[in-house]
Amino acid sequence: MKRFENLGHRISHLAAFFRSIFRVLPLLLVLSPVNSSSCAMGNRTTEIRVKYENILSHDIHELVNMSAEYRDRCCKNKKNENSKVFFCNDTQEIEALQSMACNMLRFFHKQKIGKDFRWRAALVSCGTLQVLQCKCERHKKEKVCMQVNMHNNKDTETGEQCKKKCSQELCELKENISSLRSCWNKFEKIISR
Repeated sequence: MKRFENLGHRISHLAAFFRSIFRVLPLLLVLSPVNSSSCAMGNRTTEIRVKYENILSHDIHELVNMSAEYRDRCCKNKKNENSKVFFCNDTQEIEALQSMACNMLRFFHKQKIGKDFRWRAALVSCGTLQVLQCKCERHKKEKVCMQVNMHNNKDTETGEQCKKKCSQELCELKENISSLRSCWNKFEKIISR
């Protein structure tokens, strides 16, 4: 009988042990820093703010205006089944901006999106990566930035040609642009304090 009591105590101690571990593990996962970022931030907030305010914010503003030229009703009819949604979580703005910028580069070769719009989106993406000194996981996307930086986009379409096109990819790019702008606004407020 005493044997079963000892076994019962051991089991309750083990159960308590595992409860304490499994309560702490999720907390550790939430609190642990994200190591996936390949950005060289350092102590550069002033430099980032200046570059953003003097150059990048203007490019983002132009891109948002260009995005507004595409009718929103086009995108309301499209289902966003495969679209990636990016959130600008507190304390992870840089990782979010990096993800958004890298994701936007995948639209660079999509023929269903107007060339002028694709180039402007790539310019903003590459500018974001450059200001934050970040890299994308895939080397192909880095090549897009080299192409954008070396080339001045003179061979562009007229605005009318762009407005007529409507695709799932266009809607995803518009969503990404909106998220990127919001995240930059949030990050600017943080680094301006």
